[in-house]
Order: sequence, then C-alpha cells, then structure tokens
Amino acid sequence: MAFYDGLFDGLGLRDWCDASATKGPMSMAELLKKSNEAGTGTSVGFDIPFPSLDALHDACQAIPRTRDLTSGIAEGFLGIRVGLKTVLDPLTQPLSWILDFSLWVVEVVPWWILVTALLLLVYAVSRSWRILAFVAGALLLFGFIDHLHHALQTTVIVFSCTLICIVIGIPIGIVMSKSKRMESISIPVLDMLQTLPSFVYLIPLIFLFSVTESKLYGIAIILYAVVPVIRLTNLGIRMVDGSVGEAADAFGMDRWQKLFKVEMPLALPSIMAGVNQTIMMSLSMVVIASLVSAPGLGVLVLRGINNLELGVGLVAGFGIVLLAIAFDRVTKASMARINSTIALQDRGH
Repeated sequence: MAFYDGLFDGLGLRDWCDASATKGPMSMAELLKKSNEAGTGTSVGFDIPFPSLDALHDACQAIPRTRDLTSGIAEGFLGIRVGLKTVLDPLTQPLSWILDFSLWVVEVVPWWILVTALLLLVYAVSRSWRILAFVAGALLLFGFIDHLHHALQTTVIVFSCTLICIVIGIPIGIVMSKSKRMESISIPVLDMLQTLPSFVYLIPLIFLFSVTESKLYGIAIILYAVVPVIRLTNLGIRMVDGSVGEAADAFGMDRWQKLFKVEMPLALPSIMAGVNQTIMMSLSMVVIASLVSAPGLGVLVLRGINNLELGVGLVAGFGIVLLAIAFDRVTKASMARINSTIALQDRGH
C-alpha cells in the first residue's frame, strides 16, 4: 500500500491517520498481510490497488473498513428495531388477520365447496368455458397428486395479497398521475422495490416480526408485488387523451367526476395489466416466502431442496407453473372483456 501511504503523507494527513489508529491486537489476516508485504516488499509502479475502504484503511486507519460499514448498518437497524416494531405492529396486524382468516377457510371449509366457489368465480370473471375447463382440469390434477390443499393455500394467499396491493397501489398511482412531485419522489422508491432481490425483502422483516406471524411473509409479498399496479395506474391515467379531459371540463365535471367517470374507465385496461403482473409477482414471492413459514406449494419446493427429493421439488414446481398459467389466463380473459366493453361504449357514444 506504498502508493496510498505516500498519498496520505503528501496530503499532510499522516498525523490524523496515526492519531485515529486502533491500538487493539491485529487479526490473523492482518498479520499475514503484513508478513507478506515485509517478505516481498512493496512496489509503487503501476501496481496500484483500487481505492476501496479496506485498501485505504491499510494506509490510514482513520478510514473505516468495509466490515465497519456493514457492522454500523446492522447496529443502526438494531438500534431502531424496537421503536420500528412498536409502530409497525398495530399497522400491519390487519394483514395477519386477513391471511390467517383466508388460511383458516381453507382448513375448515370442505374442498368441494372451495373448488366450486373458485370455479364459479373463474367463470364470472372470464365468461369462458374453455378457461373454466382448464382451471377445473388443473384443480383435478392437483387433487390426484395430493397437492390440492397446498394449491388452495397458495391461491388464497395470492388473492389476499393482490387485493391489498390493489387497495394500496391504485390510490398511489392516481396521486402520482396528478402530481409530478409525487411521481418524482415515488419513482426511485418503486425502482428500488422492483430491482431489490426478492430474498433481501425477508432480511429486515425477520428481525422485526416473529416467523410464526403471517404478516412477515405478507409484507414481503406486498412490497414485492405492489409496484406494477402503481406504475400502470399512473401510466394509464396519464395516457388518457387530453381532448377527452377537455370535453369533460366542457360538460362541467369537477376533478373527481372526471377521474371516476372518464379517466379511470379509459385507464382500466392498463390498470388490469398491472393487476395481472401483481398476481404473477405475488405468486413468485409466495414460493420464496416459504423460507419464513409461508404455507402452500412453496413448502413442497423447499422440502425437495432441503431433503434432496428431486421428484417432490419438480412436481411442486410444475404445479406452481400450472397455477401461474391459470391465473394469467383468467386475468387476461377479464382484461379482454373489459376492453370489449369499453370499445362498445365508445361506439355507442
């Protein structure tokens, strides 16, 4: 580290570096490093290490190491953990109630009632006998391989979390579409939520909530899946033709009437596309959330990994794919119905 030693000496910072040097015993890695440097010597030349925290710390111990940075982040989070938990516990408790009730329904209600209700819902949304037959066949297959209970658990978790994402996401998207400041603030947050690896969502939540609480995996699913419905609600309202808004103003509509009677119906296809993506992302996160006690098909995938049971993991994985296809077909059929309804209304006007 002769280059950085000379750099700090040239800047006149050697006294500051030495005054802040730690007096504790050196670690084994540091002793070996010093020994290697003493044996091989140091060359200034072109062998200049990247100015990382560790490299700069070797030349000036006043600069923290990388592990000091990560330790500081951990200590800071643990310092606010109690206060954060005190605030979040009552706010997120309804989420636990919703998820626990949904799973309780799956446990208590007979399977044939649940399957019948689910098929009626599928037909009411899609109005397609072909899609109804596909979903019925998928449920029949789940029943034959004794995965129906797990598939229903995954389904109710996805439904519950998607409903909460819609309740949270659509209002945020509406506010973003009406306020450029809100949009500029929200977009970096949404970018972070959308690009953050799914496993990382679980790390702070494990320290905040008990693994036995449903809110632990519920919050992770919602944070991961809420982004598409927010983005596409904002985009859909912003893409409404300006002349339509001018016509609404000419009819004397206030901003709420214009929003709910003009802009929201025209933006509905975009919003439904966001809902479709939210359902898909909820399903993918449910599988990962099985690491923190989320029930459903993800538990079988995790069992296959932990016990090296190839067949169990593959069958459960294909079951998740089948469930994802069913969700996608039903939501796309509902989107097609909405688009056709809007087109007929436009022709009528």
